[in-house]
Amino acid sequence: MATTTQPTVTLKQISADIADKYGISKKQANEMFGDMVTVISKNLKKGNRIRMAGLGILQVKKRAARKGRNPATGEEIQIPAKKKIAFRAAKELKDLIGK
Repeated sequence: MATTTQPTVTLKQISADIADKYGISKKQANEMFGDMVTVISKNLKKGNRIRMAGLGILQVKKRAARKGRNPATGEEIQIPAKKKIAFRAAKELKDLIGK
């Protein structure tokens, strides 16, 4: 079964599309999106949830420490606790993608 890779759209490409739509410079749009990423990152670091209407929710979740196995040796290992970023898609996005 052959797999095809999907194209990757970058934040720079998205900001260029927004710049064209709203008649602002690409540099301004790039700076705005860069600032948006910075603000989102700072809020996630503080433990805040980020709700983006129509897109979804970003939040930091804690993963407890647990035991695992080294697949090469079968040896039991301790996996430390850590934080992960979770994204839950909004219903509107799920409905759009599901069609």
